[in-house]
Amino acid sequence: MVERSAMAEEQRSITSTVKQYGRSLYAFIRGRVRSDSDAEDVLQDVWTQFVSQPELEAIEQVSGWLYRVARNKITDRYRKKTTIPLEEFSFEDEGGDLGFRDILLADDTDPDLAELKRIFWEELMAGLEELPEDQRLVFVQNELEEKTLQEIANEQGENLKTIISRKRYAVMKLRERLRTVYTDLNNG
Repeated sequence: MVERSAMAEEQRSITSTVKQYGRSLYAFIRGRVRSDSDAEDVLQDVWTQFVSQPELEAIEQVSGWLYRVARNKITDRYRKKTTIPLEEFSFEDEGGDLGFRDILLADDTDPDLAELKRIFWEELMAGLEELPEDQRLVFVQNELEEKTLQEIANEQGENLKTIISRKRYAVMKLRERLRTVYTDLNNG
């Protein structure tokens, strides 16, 4: 009888958690995957992992746990793909997305975010120093100064395809450098 009561309580806890976090977790996931069906698949994986936990009450902060599992599931999906644009290298918390540019320009009041920002800046700066000047300039102007590639082409008197190519090479090189940081932070 006690076991049946404990199972009923666990079921109520699971149902309550799904009701409380279902919509916001779906929105969080949907903002990071390509389609509704991908978001539904990831959400299903998160709930499956949640209900398969041997001791749900051992999870100290359910919301943090759910969002961390969701991030990991999304990361796993991207790892299966052969190419990942630099823009998809994003880190987030429960409150929403912290994209590539957001991390670099974030406020330092949150100690975790400040440390992430410091690590990311160090790696980005080292990676930018390794780039040829023309690639570095295009990347900085487009990603950090938010100039369009057409604006950069016009300013430099270059063909748009040349500017696109420079940006592509810069992103490819930086992606390789930042992939290690991204993997370390997601596994940490």
